[in-house]
Amino acid sequence: MNPIDTPVASTDVVLRDEFDDWTLLFHPLTGETVGIDPVGLAIWGLLDGRRTLADIAAEIQAQFEDTPDTVLDDTVAFANDLERRLFITLSPDDVLVK
Repeated sequence: MNPIDTPVASTDVVLRDEFDDWTLLFHPLTGETVGIDPVGLAIWGLLDGRRTLADIAAEIQAQFEDTPDTVLDDTVAFANDLERRLFITLSPDDVLVK
């Protein structure tokens, strides 16, 4: 994925709030579970297929103090990991553009 992609969260994924500011994402079709922190949860909530990864990174920078300069690269890397695990896909409109 790259900064202009507009990923969307899979509707198959189950989100479960845990303790100590961690949340679990569980994909019942693959059996995979991913633990995410509050920043990951905020990113997850923005994966609606309308925002680009650059838009999401800008939102994260606005929501959280002390966001590193690598926020865009970190957001893209996080999205790549989630895509590899089938937790997110590109939005249908994004696929048509490419």
